[in-house]
Amino acid sequence: MQDESVRLNKFLSTNYGISRREADELISAGKVLINGKKAVLGARIGKNDEVLLSGKEVLESKLRYFALNKPVGYVCSKKRQGDTPTIYELLPSELQSLKSVGRLDKDSSGIILLTNDGDFSFKMTHPSFHKIKIYEVELDRDLAPLHRQMISDFGINLQDGISKLGLERITGDKKWRVTMSEGRNRQIRRTFEAVGYKVAKLHRTTFGPYSLSGLKPGKYIEFTLKK
Repeated sequence: MQDESVRLNKFLSTNYGISRREADELISAGKVLINGKKAVLGARIGKNDEVLLSGKEVLESKLRYFALNKPVGYVCSKKRQGDTPTIYELLPSELQSLKSVGRLDKDSSGIILLTNDGDFSFKMTHPSFHKIKIYEVELDRDLAPLHRQMISDFGINLQDGISKLGLERITGDKKWRVTMSEGRNRQIRRTFEAVGYKVAKLHRTTFGPYSLSGLKPGKYIEFTLKK
């Protein structure tokens, strides 16, 4: 640890792969000890302080960042859902503790970011940071001009709010490049379903400044942060 003190929530976020808000929740719940004493919100720690989380020492770790090209048929969770494999089965044991930054559903493919940096994860997923995500989407039938205008110009009223997507034709009227900055659960699929279409294929190519760049399905690569 550096010589100067750091805020406890930042230390937990950096070394435990959670957001600072999640760190504050753990502190408030009394799960964090500093030198054997219950920590309080706003606490700072120095290089010689011992920090325990749920009885286990939190040690400084190197921040790491990976991009994975998730294949169809995998879920973004630590545990299998029935017989469905998880993305962690594509990773070596030393990377099993990384957390996925956002998710893709089982039937979708494309870029997934993984990290132990809670601050990075928060900045990539919270709506206030407006991180652009780009998808290649194939529909079950041609998208009518009226529905295209509804989705891209006016937005579709879903149960959890208005969904407005940027649309750019790839080929014909069935394959589209979709741009969005939100990340609501199955938002793209639900948006098209609301006007009578089924998404046959959904592949995410870009997440913020990061892209697949030729990465093959099921493969991963470590990267450094981009500004």
